[in-house]
Amino acid sequence: MGQKSLIDTNILIDFQSKIIPQKGFEYVAKTIDDTFIVSFISYIEFLGYKNVSPAMEHFIALADVIEVNAAIINQTIFIRKTRTIKLPDSIIAATAMVHNLILISRNAKDFTNIQGLHVLDPYTL
Repeated sequence: MGQKSLIDTNILIDFQSKIIPQKGFEYVAKTIDDTFIVSFISYIEFLGYKNVSPAMEHFIALADVIEVNAAIINQTIFIRKTRTIKLPDSIIAATAMVHNLILISRNAKDFTNIQGLHVLDPYTL
């Protein structure tokens, strides 16, 4: 696959629920097979999901989790100063940017106009 990706929480849930359109589902499945990377925020959000099952716990345990560091904190601060965006989304965006990852999310509109952030919506493939 080319550039690595960071998978947003909504895609993790939709993937487990098998509601992503076929082409997008296949893209996410290949991404997970190649390099399953999530932010610590997505890890927390996913496991905090009301109906999390043991299978979902096993699934997320396979991911490489990127934890917060000074670079992510500083990028998050910059994003928050320049955009109106929720804190968890700004941390996820900053994580993707600092690690040069494509952000896979169905909420691409939440991440618009963040210079240097590449977002891919598997629902549009």
